[in-house]
Amino acid sequence: MILKPLVGILDDIGGGLLFMWDLLKTAFRSPCERKTLLEQIYQVSMQSLVTTASSGFFVGAILSVQFNIQLKEFSALSVLGGLATSGTIRELGPLLIAFMLSGKVGAYTSAELGIMRVTEQIDAMRCLGTNPMQHLILPRFIGIIVSSFFLLLAGLLMSVLGGAVMAALVADMNLMEYISGIPTFVTWGSVLNGLFKCCMFSILLAAICTYKGYTTTGGAKGVGRTVIATALSTMVGIVLMDWFTSYLSRNLFSVIGVGSV
Repeated sequence: MILKPLVGILDDIGGGLLFMWDLLKTAFRSPCERKTLLEQIYQVSMQSLVTTASSGFFVGAILSVQFNIQLKEFSALSVLGGLATSGTIRELGPLLIAFMLSGKVGAYTSAELGIMRVTEQIDAMRCLGTNPMQHLILPRFIGIIVSSFFLLLAGLLMSVLGGAVMAALVADMNLMEYISGIPTFVTWGSVLNGLFKCCMFSILLAAICTYKGYTTTGGAKGVGRTVIATALSTMVGIVLMDWFTSYLSRNLFSVIGVGSV
């Protein structure tokens, strides 16, 4: 009973690695069309822009409220902008916004590819001599990476705005006072750490949702199971990737001398 779930996890990991290897070979040998790629980037971006921006805004607002409660006790509200922005950019912002994207982008893509699989559209493409990895998977994979990275970046910028707005409401701080404290705590290392997390979360999200959708079986019920599995896998994967990138960036940036993260 214990070994069965473990075997399933290992089978998923192995299948995902083989899938990624096939995708990389396709990317170098038969790149996708630029028009198809741009369409995917536009579609993913427009579908998730409002969700990501609003999520980022409220993440920054929540952190601003929480730090305000603590700092007020020590009469240290002058550092509110720096602490809230630093915490958002380094850790909570990329993580929480990636969770939102996993539900929005990941579930949609896996369902779309899963429906194509169970209705035999992908098999029909192979019969007609078309490589589905080149025309279906690769544009979506690259499009999700590019779109998710910039969506996460937009969410982080909105989080700074959300923190500033909430600071004005709950702490009676003006915008310039809030922003003036940011450089004290937000270093280039912090910014690079946030961007690095955004990049890795985007790659992970694209890999999981395309693989799960492409390997869907079991008809309509299988598509439902795929969407649930995609959501679960991406959330667990994002948490593990967050731990890994935190450890890696802390050591990497200290070696190259970028600054504190």
